[in-house]
Amino acid sequence: MHVILSAIILLLAILDLVIGTGFLVNPASAGSDFGLSILTTHGSSTLRGDMTAFFFVAAMSMGWGAWRRRGDVLLPALGLFTIAITGRLINLVLEGTYEGWIVPMFVEGTHIVVLLLAMRAWGWSPRQA
Repeated sequence: MHVILSAIILLLAILDLVIGTGFLVNPASAGSDFGLSILTTHGSSTLRGDMTAFFFVAAMSMGWGAWRRRGDVLLPALGLFTIAITGRLINLVLEGTYEGWIVPMFVEGTHIVVLLLAMRAWGWSPRQA
């Protein structure tokens, strides 16, 4: 179980690294995959900085947590994806569906479920005095 959870989390972390790298290298193309378009340099800077940070922080948290099998290290990634899916759910209620809406919610939901399972299985690291 622990090895399977580690492998799944590492695969999700690699996915997040690839997405984050896409925003770092080519924010216009990566942004269009997310339904975003760049109007000014400010927009490309925002996508390059904020979206890269989101995915890189999630990937680093998940990679380190899976490597060390420590549930507490997964908390930043869990927070990011929980807030993201919450925002999508609010948008779904307020504005309705759009083409392809289920895919990002499925990916975020998968992250959340796997991270919660791992946190439950691995527990939290004991505190050092």
